Amino acid sequence: MNILVLEDEKLAAQNIIRLLSEYFSEEIFIQWVQSVRQGLEYLQRNDPPDLILSDIELLDGQAFSLYQQHDISSPIIFTTAYDQYLLEAFQTNGIAYLLKPIKDEDLFSALDKYFKLFKPESTVQLDANMIAEFKQALSDSKKEYKKRFTIKKATGIFLLNTADISYILAENDLVYAIDHKHKKHVLNFRMSDLEEMLDPQLFFRINRSEILNINFIEKMESYFGNRLVIHLKGGKESLKTSGPKTAAFRKWLEGH
Repeated sequence: MNILVLEDEKLAAQNIIRLLSEYFSEEIFIQWVQSVRQGLEYLQRNDPPDLILSDIELLDGQAFSLYQQHDISSPIIFTTAYDQYLLEAFQTNGIAYLLKPIKDEDLFSALDKYFKLFKPESTVQLDANMIAEFKQALSDSKKEYKKRFTIKKATGIFLLNTADISYILAENDLVYAIDHKHKKHVLNFRMSDLEEMLDPQLFFRINRSEILNINFIEKMESYFGNRLVIHLKGGKESLKTSGPKTAAFRKWLEGH
C-alpha cells in the first residue's frame, strides 16, 4: 500500500508516520513531502497513492492549490487545526478532517473508515466544488484567537496582550515574546502551537524561529537568496524571511 503524507512540520510528519506504521500489519510505503511543489512533482511522476494524508497549510501555500493543479483520484484525510464544528461539516465522501495535534485514536478511526468505504481497486474523485466550499468555510470561520498570555516573573504573574507583541522568537529551546518595549518574555508554547493560536491577519511565521506582528513593520528591503530584511519600529531589531516563506509572506502582506 502506497501512502503520501503532505506535512510541512517534521515532528508532525514523524508522528503520522509512526501511527501509520502502528496501524498497518502489512508492508506500506510512505512518501513524505513538505510543500505544494514537492507534492505536485511526486504526483506527476508516480501512480496515484492509495491514500493521502494532507495538511492544509504547507511551506509554499495551501494544499488546495495542489489538488486544483493535478487531478486527484485518491481518498484524502485532511489534517488541520480548525475547530471540530467546522470539520464535521465536511465529513463527506469518506474524506476525514483530523484536528491537530492528531490523536492516535482519531487517525486509527479515520483509517478504519477508509477501509470500510474504499475498496483497493476503487477511486474517489476530489470534487472541485468541495474544495471551493471548504476554502470559503475556512475564510469565513469565526475562530477565536489568543488575546493575551499570562507571564510568570519572579515578582508575580503579568498579562501580555498579543497586540503588544512585536515578534516571537524560538531560541535555545525556549520561545520568547518580544514586546513593544523590546523586552523578552518566556512563552510555554511551541512555535507550531502559537501559529494556530495567533490571528493570521496580524501574525505570520517568516521562518522556523520567528513569528512577526505586521503592526510593528517599519520597512523592508530585498536580501540575497530570495529573502527580505524586515526592520521593526523603534529601529532596534531586524528580521529575515526564509527563502521558502518569502513568496507566501509577500502574498500575505498584499492581503492587508
